[in-house]
Amino acid sequence: MTDIQLDRIFKHMGEAGKRLYEMNAAEGAAGNISVCLRAPLHVDHLFPQVETIELPHHSPELAGMSVIVSGSGRRLREIAEEPLANLACVVVEPGGRRGKLLTSPRRSFQRVTSEFNSHLGVHADRMRDGTLLLHALLHAQPIHLTALSHRAEFQDERTLNRRLLRWQPETIANMPEGIGAIPFLMPGSAQLTTETKLALRVHRIVIWARHGVMARADESILRALDLIEYAETAAHYEMLSLLSGGAEGLNPEELREIADFWKIQQTIF
Repeated sequence: MTDIQLDRIFKHMGEAGKRLYEMNAAEGAAGNISVCLRAPLHVDHLFPQVETIELPHHSPELAGMSVIVSGSGRRLREIAEEPLANLACVVVEPGGRRGKLLTSPRRSFQRVTSEFNSHLGVHADRMRDGTLLLHALLHAQPIHLTALSHRAEFQDERTLNRRLLRWQPETIANMPEGIGAIPFLMPGSAQLTTETKLALRVHRIVIWARHGVMARADESILRALDLIEYAETAAHYEMLSLLSGGAEGLNPEELREIADFWKIQQTIF
């Protein structure tokens, strides 16, 4: 991978971090981000510091691949200005139990994100078929989505989607498979990794109840960001409706008409 392509990935990760901060979805050191690349990276000049680490998730499917990931305790909004201080590159070794952690002398963190096990688990699940060259993951804590996830009815996946996807035609057009819902599980736990991996086989964005969201994309981290923006906007509409005493939104017939017109395959309405 050329420096120009790597610069583009850094740029997109920085843009995503700044946008999440603007959305109040990545306060302080909240949120994390990673991009997995199948092609070898030539990053020795950028990340000359090398150490071997035990991976928090057994990932043999990722052997030989590189994962650019945010550091623990770092602010996503600062990636744009100082990517080398806030990002690391992990090269997965054969067997998928260990990796080479490559960092810059400007590194400002002790270890990579505490959610790295979930990132590895989902990357491994998506990259194992051998066709994808890039896979991106983004975890954030958007206010309205997270607030709604504290309510029991929004922890039911069918209810969640029928309530959130009714507010704009763009929402069902961009998320025809809907939003996944996972009950509260300990952040950083193996169980959360497993449930997230399974949910993201079906959906491209999933809500971690009382915690936030994780979104994936096969093209760019910015596509994962788009999904979070669409879902958070829908949650904002839903919150306004709840506060104002209720609004109708698009009804199921109208949403089916939209889906039929644009040939959108959906099973929610």
